[in-house]
Amino acid sequence: MKPSTRRLTAAATGLLLAVSVNVAVRAPQASASTNAPVSLDSLARDVERVESLREVKDVQRSYAHLAQFGRWADMAKLFSGNGTLQWGNQVVTGQQAIKGWLATEAGAMNGANPGALHTTVIDQPLVNLSADGRTAKGRWSGIRFLGDGAGAARIDGGIYQNEYVLENGEWKISLLRYYPLYEGDYATGFRTINRQPVPVVPYHFTPDVAGVPIPAATGEAPRTRFNAKELADRIEALNDEDSVRNLQHSYGYYVDRRMWTDVVDLFANGAKVTIDGVGEFRNASGVRQAMERMGPEGLTQGILNDRPQFDTIVDVEKNGTKATARGIEVGMLNDASGASWQFSVFRNSFVKQGGLWKLKEMHLTPLITAPYGTGWGDGGTDPVASVKVPKFLDVAGRTPASKPGKAAGAPQGPKRDLADLQRRLSRSLAYDGSENVSAAYSYYIDDSRWPEMAAVHAVKGHKLSPFAGWNGTRERILGSVVATYGNTPPPTTKSFLVLHWRPQPVIDVSHDGRSTAVRARLMHVNASANNAGYINGAMYNDQFVLEDGIWRIWSLDIDEFYWQSANWAQGWGGAVPRDPSLPDPPPSNLVNIYPPDVLHSALGERSRGFRGGSPGYIQWPDIVPMWFHYRNPVSGRTPATFWYDCAPCEVRPDWSMTRHGYQLPPTGPQVDGVEVG
Repeated sequence: MKPSTRRLTAAATGLLLAVSVNVAVRAPQASASTNAPVSLDSLARDVERVESLREVKDVQRSYAHLAQFGRWADMAKLFSGNGTLQWGNQVVTGQQAIKGWLATEAGAMNGANPGALHTTVIDQPLVNLSADGRTAKGRWSGIRFLGDGAGAARIDGGIYQNEYVLENGEWKISLLRYYPLYEGDYATGFRTINRQPVPVVPYHFTPDVAGVPIPAATGEAPRTRFNAKELADRIEALNDEDSVRNLQHSYGYYVDRRMWTDVVDLFANGAKVTIDGVGEFRNASGVRQAMERMGPEGLTQGILNDRPQFDTIVDVEKNGTKATARGIEVGMLNDASGASWQFSVFRNSFVKQGGLWKLKEMHLTPLITAPYGTGWGDGGTDPVASVKVPKFLDVAGRTPASKPGKAAGAPQGPKRDLADLQRRLSRSLAYDGSENVSAAYSYYIDDSRWPEMAAVHAVKGHKLSPFAGWNGTRERILGSVVATYGNTPPPTTKSFLVLHWRPQPVIDVSHDGRSTAVRARLMHVNASANNAGYINGAMYNDQFVLEDGIWRIWSLDIDEFYWQSANWAQGWGGAVPRDPSLPDPPPSNLVNIYPPDVLHSALGERSRGFRGGSPGYIQWPDIVPMWFHYRNPVSGRTPATFWYDCAPCEVRPDWSMTRHGYQLPPTGPQVDGVEVG
C-alpha cells in the first residue's frame, strides 16, 4: 500500500515535575533480539525459550477453559507435584487437595449441572521467563461469571500473581495466588470485597522488566539436538500461531460491528459454520447466513453486538498448514428486545493457503443467553438441551523431539541463514513483548502508578490524555497525569476500582521485528465500596517499539467510549439518546491547565464523535465510528474507517515511528511480515 494518505473514511505549561520517570531498574536484553553472532546452538536455545513462554500462557488459559466446565481434576493436574493454590487467605497444596478445594469452592455454580455457569476469564497476561528458562512469573486479570441454574448468580474478579515451573519437560503452575478485588450477587451488583478498601497487588515486574519477557541467557548454549531445518519449522509454527490468533481476534472485531462482508472474507472456500443447537451453514453464503442471525450488516442506534474473545489458545499442526483455536466468548448485546448476555465457546479450524491463514470451520457452542435485567441465575433462555463440551487443546510439551536416527545438530537439507531465522523468531518475541507492555500499562494506571506508567513509554513516545490530546516524551506524559491527579504518593489500598482490561490483541509486527501495531479492546470495569460496579467498552489502537532491547509504547491512542452502562441495574441497555440540540461536551480541563502538544480536536475526522475531539460528538446509544489500523488480513479489504499510522501523526508527522528508525508494520495480508496483495 502506498502511504499517500493516513486515513480513508466513509463520510498548566510551566508545571514543575517533582516525580521522576526514571523509576525502572535496568533489565537484561532478550536473547532473541541481541546482535550477537547466531549459532545453531544459541538459536535452538532461543526457540525453546519462546516456546516455553507460550506454553506458560497456554497452561493458564487451559485452567480457564477447564474451569468453565467444572473439570477440577484436570485443572489440578496443571499444577506441579507440590503446587500451591492461594485464594485470598486460603492455602492448599498438592493436586488432590487443590482438586477438592476447587470443587467445594464452586459448589452448585460448577458449569456442569444443568443451567449452571462457571465462565472463568483469566486474561491480559504479563509473563516473564527466568534467566535459566526453568521458571516463570505471570500476572493476569480475572473475572468470573457464576450461576447455579436455580436462581443464584454472581460476579467476582481480581488479580492472579502466579509462578510456573518446568517439571519433567512440561510447564506447570507452581503457585496460583489470587487476590480478590470485587464480588457481589447479580441482583445487587458487585462491589469491593466486604465493601472495604482493597490492597494494591504486588508486582513481579518493573517497567523495564515488563518489556523483556525473556531475559538474556547466561553462559554458552548447550549442544542442540535439532538441525536448522527443524528449528526453521518451529519458528514458522510460532509465527503461524501469531497469525492465527490475529485472525481469530480480527473476526471478533468484525462481529462487533456486524461487518459481515469482512467476516466472509476471512473464510476459505468450502467453509463451514456449526452452531450447536442451531445447525450447520456451508460455503460463503452459509457463513453470511450464520452471521446474519445476529442481525443485518452494520450497527444502528442502540444496537450492541460486542462479543469479546478471551483466553484464545492456538495449536498449529506440525505440517504447518492446519491450526485450531479455542477460546471463550462473552457477548454483551443490545437490540430491540433489550440488553442481554451470551456465554459461548469457540473451537475453530484454520488452513494455510498461499502463505495466508484462513478460517475453514467455525464451531460455536452457546452455553447461556440471559436478559440483562434478570441475569443468568435461572439458566437463561434458549439453552442448548445437552451441551457437548468442545474438545480441549493439549498445550503441554511444545518442544518437539528430534527424529530417530539423527545426530545432534546434524546438517540436513539446504543451508539455512541463521541470522534470518533469528529475525523470524524475533517477530514472535515482539508479539509477547508488546502484549506484556500493553498489560503493564493497564496494571499501572489501575493502581495510579503514574511514574511507572510514563516509564513504559518510549523516550520520545506519546500518549493520548482522555478527552484532551496527546503529549510527547515521558516527561510530558507524566506531567499531564500529575496535572490531572496531583503529585501525591501512590495509594497502598483502593476504595474504588477503575480497571482497564486490554484483551483480544491484534498485533501486527514489522518485518525486522522491532516495531508493532496493536489493537486491543478496552473492557472498562468499575467498582467501589458503596456503589455497584458496571462495565463500559472502548478501543485502543497503539504502537510499540524495541528501544535499547526493551519493548516500550510508542503511541497510545484510546477511542472512548463506544458504549457505556448507565449503572449496574440498567447496564448498557439503559442509555438514553442524547438530545442533538445540546452542545458538544467540553474537553477535559487538562487543555487549560496542561495544554497537550496536539489537541484531540486537531485531528479532524479521526477524532469526530469522541469527547474533546472534532465537532460532532456521538454518545451511546448512537454509534461512534470504529477505527482500524489494518485492512482485512485475508482479502485486504479496506475498512470504511482506516488509519494506518499513529492517530496524531497527520498533525505531527515527526512523531511517526518511521522518522525514528523504525518500520511501520504491515497493514494488510502479510507473509513473513511483508504485505502482499
